[in-house]
Amino acid sequence: MWLSSFLSKYKDSEIPSKGNVTATEGEKMQVDTSTPLEDVRLVAPYGIKYVPPLGEDALVVPFDGGEVCVGVMSKTAHNLKRGELMLYSQGGASIILKNDGSVLINGKKVEI
Repeated sequence: MWLSSFLSKYKDSEIPSKGNVTATEGEKMQVDTSTPLEDVRLVAPYGIKYVPPLGEDALVVPFDGGEVCVGVMSKTAHNLKRGELMLYSQGGASIILKNDGSVLINGKKVEI
């Protein structure tokens, strides 16, 4: 996996850490780890932008003289099957791409 290969290059003092999101501002955030981190940049796949809610657990890795957040840990199970994809917001909106080719928006099947 690309992430484990990437992380294997770092010394023990530069290992990834988990922390609590304490502030967000644009594409940067603050994360409380064993050492509070400021100006942590958010990283996501191309075409996806997000700002994690306060209180979420973030995975932070060292990168280019600073730190980046490579994601937040999901706290809820959404009954997804292997191979399915869900996009959701803190307010409850969701889009699910199902294995059978159907699309659910806020739980309702969309007919194309």
